[in-house]
Amino acid sequence: MNEKLLERKLVAAVKQKGGIAIKLTSPSFTGLPDRMILMPKNNIYFAEIKTTGKKPTERQVYVMRQLHNLGFFATVIDNQQKLDSFLELL
Repeated sequence: MNEKLLERKLVAAVKQKGGIAIKLTSPSFTGLPDRMILMPKNNIYFAEIKTTGKKPTERQVYVMRQLHNLGFFATVIDNQQKLDSFLELL
């Protein structure tokens, strides 16, 4: 499944659940996940969206590990099953 379709599905599903999925970009801090998902009751998640079969870069893996070490949930979503599993957490 392609990245853009997965990302659109994620954004729509998060909105339907009462949250927002903010697109992350930073010229001074590379490797950020594609989306920061903000849900009610102070729940924050990070998601890197990839086309099925694609892997995150070394920098993206490093940044996601940093987020995990800070106590945040960060994951890679590259297919419908992973998207569905992630949405069940919200």
